[in-house]
Amino acid sequence: MIRLLASLGLILALSSCQTDSDRSGDAGPALTAAAVSTQNANDSRVAKTLFGGVALPSAQPSQAVGFYSRGCQAGAEQLPETGPTWQAMRLSRNRNWGQPVLVDYLQDLSRFAATQPGWAGLYIGDMAQPRGGPMLTGHASHQVGLDADIWMLPPARLDLTREERENLSSIRTDRNSGAYVNSAWTPQHMAIMRQAASDPRVDRIFVFAVAKVAMCNAATGDRSWLRKIRPWHGHNYHFHVRLSCPPGDGACETQDPIPAGDGCAAAQEWVNNIINPPPPDPNYVAPPPRPELTMARLPAQCLDVLNSN
Repeated sequence: MIRLLASLGLILALSSCQTDSDRSGDAGPALTAAAVSTQNANDSRVAKTLFGGVALPSAQPSQAVGFYSRGCQAGAEQLPETGPTWQAMRLSRNRNWGQPVLVDYLQDLSRFAATQPGWAGLYIGDMAQPRGGPMLTGHASHQVGLDADIWMLPPARLDLTREERENLSSIRTDRNSGAYVNSAWTPQHMAIMRQAASDPRVDRIFVFAVAKVAMCNAATGDRSWLRKIRPWHGHNYHFHVRLSCPPGDGACETQDPIPAGDGCAAAQEWVNNIINPPPPDPNYVAPPPRPELTMARLPAQCLDVLNSN
């Protein structure tokens, strides 16, 4: 399976979080019928055009609704654009929204990052839209307010203007199509990612495969946190944090458990397949294009979230 995924990664050259919402293990996002609307079965409106046009959160109690790649969020909280140890990037996208637990988590992690040499804190990329849901561009996940992208670029300053936040880019931390880390990868990246994964609120973290291999090789002492670090395509400019469903949030659909073990051998196999790609599978058939998510395919509560004042 890892060999097939690695081959597909080379073919597709994915560079964003468009397929980072895996449900089982580390395979692609398999959607099930759980929590899907029945009362809105005839609502064929494309969900991304509706949720992508809403500028403010719903006036409801905070709740993550549905699955990471098919849901929405009620009562979202905005991560302030600038804080003592963070800045939200690409403000024009209006994607610095999440469940309160995510906002708290990012602030906590940024405070740790600020203790690392050369890091003033964190640059925070996309979280979710004000009411979550599918986005007009980019991610397949980030829909329920529990996902966030964190830039690999160490912040030297936290007084960037809005224009600078639109034009500044993160840094690439891999080379040779992801077969190796490059000189931009530092022990500080590992320390921040270890802190990120050690937090009990985290379900898993997505990053390019050889970064996991590098951390597996360098880790000493407690290695349990490595299990949450999951290799995935394209995450060489940022790493993607996914939180677990908040306790008591019955509308949130949890992800299948991470496979047993630390995952280091599987990550190494992924990298080996980048360096020496296996022959193409002659029986491989590309999956059909993913259909647009309509309101009928979202949890029924998402219509209430969309229509809330």
